[in-house]
Amino acid sequence: MNLKRLLEGTVPDSLLHEIPTSYDVIGNIAIISIPPSCDPYRQDIALAILAHRRNVKTVLLRLPGREGDDRAPRLESLIGTSTVTEHREFGYRYRLDVSRVFFSPRLATERQRVFSSVREGELVLIPFCGVGPFVIPAAAQGSVITAIEKNPEAIHWLQENLELNRVEKQVRVIEGDALEILPGLNPAFDRVICPTPYGRDGVLPLVVSRLKIGGIIHFYTFKNDRQAGDMARRFPTNGCDVLFAGSCGPVAPGVNRYVFDLCRTR
Repeated sequence: MNLKRLLEGTVPDSLLHEIPTSYDVIGNIAIISIPPSCDPYRQDIALAILAHRRNVKTVLLRLPGREGDDRAPRLESLIGTSTVTEHREFGYRYRLDVSRVFFSPRLATERQRVFSSVREGELVLIPFCGVGPFVIPAAAQGSVITAIEKNPEAIHWLQENLELNRVEKQVRVIEGDALEILPGLNPAFDRVICPTPYGRDGVLPLVVSRLKIGGIIHFYTFKNDRQAGDMARRFPTNGCDVLFAGSCGPVAPGVNRYVFDLCRTR
């Protein structure tokens, strides 16, 4: 039963079509965006989520506006007060504070696609690594990871999650801005996984330069369909062939998160 069915008789019929059809669940916390027209019923929506998902203890409202440089979302509590949780994904555990760091459960299937291709012994570079959802599965595959993250709060949870999943010996953690750190790294990586933040596509030449010839990049970016097509056509000028391109889902009207799997050719 979806939220609209649960809210029939509580929310006017004229507004039911505006009730969100989906929301994110991270551990025991639900995060939902509610349109202004439904604002008077936000508490009813939160209660419906609790009825729909019995494991949820806290419901948070995602506020409009772009996230800051640390990528932490703007949230308001509707039910519950704790923003710290433990999320499980494909057998791995992630502790985090959803109000202080970025984490998208919607990328779970995409993360599995990527880490299933990682091979034992690979040298893997992961800038913008957050609390470790790409880092930990890749390390568990037996690769050696260099993880870069600017947000001190994310670094705190990353270190905890490495120990929680017993892969800390596989990972070198560097705190700082990837754009400043990347030029100082040896160009010896077999693979780069780059969950690029919004507006940071300029990092691409840097990550390409840190990769061995024949190495693989999983590059994420935010684009509309036309922009994604234009970008794909430009990759050869950066010395890369496109092996795979796909959408990881919408993030705003007309804008998707795209992934490009690239091979460095020169």
